[in-house]
Amino acid sequence: MNGNFYKDEYMPQVNKIGKLTGYLGVLVAFTPAIMLAVVYGIVPKPAALLTAFISGASAFGVLWFVEPISYFPVVGPAGTYMAFLSGNISNMRIPCASMAQVAADVEPGTEKGSIVATLGMAVSIIINVSVLTIGAILGTSVLAMLPDSIKAALNYLLPALFGALLVQFGLKMIKHSLLMVVISFALYFAIGMGVFNWLPGASNWLGTLGCVFISIAVGITTLSNNTKKQA
Repeated sequence: MNGNFYKDEYMPQVNKIGKLTGYLGVLVAFTPAIMLAVVYGIVPKPAALLTAFISGASAFGVLWFVEPISYFPVVGPAGTYMAFLSGNISNMRIPCASMAQVAADVEPGTEKGSIVATLGMAVSIIINVSVLTIGAILGTSVLAMLPDSIKAALNYLLPALFGALLVQFGLKMIKHSLLMVVISFALYFAIGMGVFNWLPGASNWLGTLGCVFISIAVGITTLSNNTKKQA
């Protein structure tokens, strides 16, 4: 791929469009509240707003930092804009982006990998919106007709999906993947035992963030060692 085109033309356009759509998304998200304030004069008290913000931030605030750091290496800049605007990141966007990279045989974190991930996410968004539209209309009646065993099985779709992704990428980096599986089990076991209870909300974010940074450190160390051996 032409590096100059990617950096000089593609990325500036991605950032321009991504920022514009992001700002529009924020505006649309606040439109109902603005309408209530302007049209009906319903304005919550500052103390109530602050309380609601603190409650939300204490529960989800750490994800504002964990998710971008965790997902950016896979989906790249364009994918990051798309993912946080469309939602369903962990259960749809990341798996679709990863499988697109596997199908195209490109590496995550590269220019080609970023573009392929963007294409995979774009397709997932189009299909997702179409299916959600149908599901919003017919979903309740269809689910009501399903046996209880199938309804219970639907709870395992996401773990099965990520398990398949682990195998796909694990086959390419067997030693790295096996080491990270052991580390992740040890980390989550420690979290479950309360070792990190001194960290606020550690059970919600430490596992993912810890595994991401440990994996990055292991990858850098492995690359450095391989480079020294080749030299």
